Amino acid sequence: MVADGSHATGGMASRGRGRANAMQRFARRRSTIAFLMTLPLLSIIVGLVAYPAAYAIYLSTLNRRMTAFAGTLNFELLFESDTFWMVAFQSCFFAVTAVLLKASIGFWLAHMLHHIPDKGQRKWRGMLLVPWVIPPALSTLGWWWMFDPSYSSINWLLSVISVPEVPWLGHHWWARIAIIMVNVWIGAPFFMIMYLAALKSVPEQLYEAAMIDGASSFQRLRYVTLPMMANIISITVLFSLIVTFANYDIVRVLTNGGPRDLTHVFASYAFQVGILSGNIPRGAAVSLFMFPILALCAFFVLRSVTRRNKEQM
Repeated sequence: MVADGSHATGGMASRGRGRANAMQRFARRRSTIAFLMTLPLLSIIVGLVAYPAAYAIYLSTLNRRMTAFAGTLNFELLFESDTFWMVAFQSCFFAVTAVLLKASIGFWLAHMLHHIPDKGQRKWRGMLLVPWVIPPALSTLGWWWMFDPSYSSINWLLSVISVPEVPWLGHHWWARIAIIMVNVWIGAPFFMIMYLAALKSVPEQLYEAAMIDGASSFQRLRYVTLPMMANIISITVLFSLIVTFANYDIVRVLTNGGPRDLTHVFASYAFQVGILSGNIPRGAAVSLFMFPILALCAFFVLRSVTRRNKEQM
């Protein structure tokens, strides 16, 4: 009896030690620790991204009263709407044009700042970041005042040099240009600071070797600077493209989609259809059209980044 009890006690102790060793091995794994450390972020992503996206898909399959399943009816009605295709064109035109301008201006500003001494560079860097720091809705109100036909300071400056007044918010093409101008003014400093950080990471020895080989400034830019910054440029453009496609506040404050719904983007049109018009399922369907476009862009950009990383290894 005693022997049996001692055997049982020893077996329980060995099993306890085995479980403890298994838990220790489990905790020592780097993948396990990494997973546990990312759990808070994953829970935020699920709560703020995955769940709203799944709920939007569910809403888009309901009828207007949200009482019955409608299948793809909302998407079919959108495909038959001329206004929706105008919104799709305006969204793509706005996002692509604004991102290209922001990338070009940001790169030029970063290149200029990179050649300024550090003491003066901090001052210019701080001043140029101001448009990006100001809340977009607040700065857009200032631009709205400058574009207003009655009090337009821009038209007043144009009249000084005998240029006719421009209907900034009254004509759809001028209104589109005004929206792009405001977005570029707000977003270009972000590109500038990202590209400036990338420029500072390029080793000076590469430029010195290129100069010894007789490379011109343009050749140094093409064969040294741009290849070394390619991944940063790609990721920054992708991030800005996502944010610009989902932009709402600039259009809402500046034009509210007018004139004649010709300056709406997906976000502002989804708000108008879903909230203001009370058709939440169709508004959800409008918002979902951004996903395939952005997913396709993300796929090609991230694939190019992965390919470049493999080539550098």
